[in-house]
Amino acid sequence: MSVLFVITKVIYIIVCVVLTAIVLMQEGKNAGLSGSISGAAETYWGKNKGRSMEGTLVMITRILAGVFIVLSIVLNMSFWNK
Repeated sequence: MSVLFVITKVIYIIVCVVLTAIVLMQEGKNAGLSGSISGAAETYWGKNKGRSMEGTLVMITRILAGVFIVLSIVLNMSFWNK
């Protein structure tokens, strides 16, 4: 087993754990009936979602999901077995 394969696997495991933690830290998208009636979407955090903590978590989730997919493809390629 090559050193590069082991390093890629370790990075893959770290990405998996961090991605799971980030997804669990996010709030649900359901505001429910009470949120829509009270105008929760018009709050400061609703208008500036990209600069809020929730917006940052969404951006990190997208990046880590992309890294996860790329690493999954790379680890399943047949050149590691040669």
